[in-house]
Amino acid sequence: MLVALLASFLAVALGVHLLSIALAWPGTARPRGTAAARPSVSLVRPVCGLDAFDAETLASSFGQDYPDHEILFCAASGDDPAVALIEELIAAHPEARARILIGDDRISTNPKLNNLVKGFAAARGEWVAMTDANLLLTPDYLSRLDDTRRDDTGLVSSPPAGIRPENFWGALECAFLNANQARWQLAADGLGIGFAHGKTLFWNRALLEAGGGIEALAGDLAEDVASTKLVRGQGMRVRLARPLWGQPIGKRDFEEVWGRQLRWSRIRRAGFPAIFGLEILQGPLPPFAALGVLVGLGALPGLALAGVAALWYGAEIALARAHGWPAAPRDIAAMLLRDALLPVLWVATWRSRGFTWRGAVVAR
Repeated sequence: MLVALLASFLAVALGVHLLSIALAWPGTARPRGTAAARPSVSLVRPVCGLDAFDAETLASSFGQDYPDHEILFCAASGDDPAVALIEELIAAHPEARARILIGDDRISTNPKLNNLVKGFAAARGEWVAMTDANLLLTPDYLSRLDDTRRDDTGLVSSPPAGIRPENFWGALECAFLNANQARWQLAADGLGIGFAHGKTLFWNRALLEAGGGIEALAGDLAEDVASTKLVRGQGMRVRLARPLWGQPIGKRDFEEVWGRQLRWSRIRRAGFPAIFGLEILQGPLPPFAALGVLVGLGALPGLALAGVAALWYGAEIALARAHGWPAAPRDIAAMLLRDALLPVLWVATWRSRGFTWRGAVVAR
């Protein structure tokens, strides 16, 4: 009986892992397939301080191959160091309809959402793309977002792909972002149950306003969780754009990576507790433990350990390389450490609900 249960669990876990990789496999981007004119779009980018790659990522806002769009940068204070950079970028691109908005509207404990309020109010587009400052946009960013939407789409989103790690901890950040988090989000989207990610929120403006406007996104710890619930509550779908856009990672330290993962984990726990409860099973440790017992009982040969491990990580590495995500030996070592940390992260998440983000205490 025990052998049958363990063997079944191992088979299901391995099957789910391989299915998630198949669903997340890169495919050819499909055009929207309609002769309708593209809607007007407002690209809204909140800024807070300056990070190492901001000059590059914010500059990528310009040069979009999209016919009718405006660019709105949002800063909570005129003293923010990003303001001077944005003013230089706007001056260097006089052909763009771009401006910077200053002000802090306190509608929630989420500083990013507070920063976005004025941008949404000032936006004139039929669709509004709320895009984080650290995402590196391609010239077809707005076009690809629009190509992703269908008649049943209330929101197009996209998790980031971690790129250009400059040390081992940066590689660990990428290991969490890419073949773990992005894989599961792409897999869910492949099943028709897409979840929003705050890195890109391409909103049908009318739908968001009908759902209570941007203030309605203050109902959860993070705007992406609230966005998913709002869209589904109106009978519409969240769709993910593919391929993913890159977020340059650079150098990290372990405390940075752990703190960020713990914050996101607590957001998932608060927003979708039933799904989060299953996250303890997502890594390889539970099925590998079952495999170890089966080998110990003599039900499987010792070579099965190496074979299953090679299949598990071989498929993940193949997915990373197919997407162009980091997959050098250092990155593979980071995947192993990530998987060792997943159960520790899951347990730590239950110890507290709140967190501090950019100096603001976010708690429920």
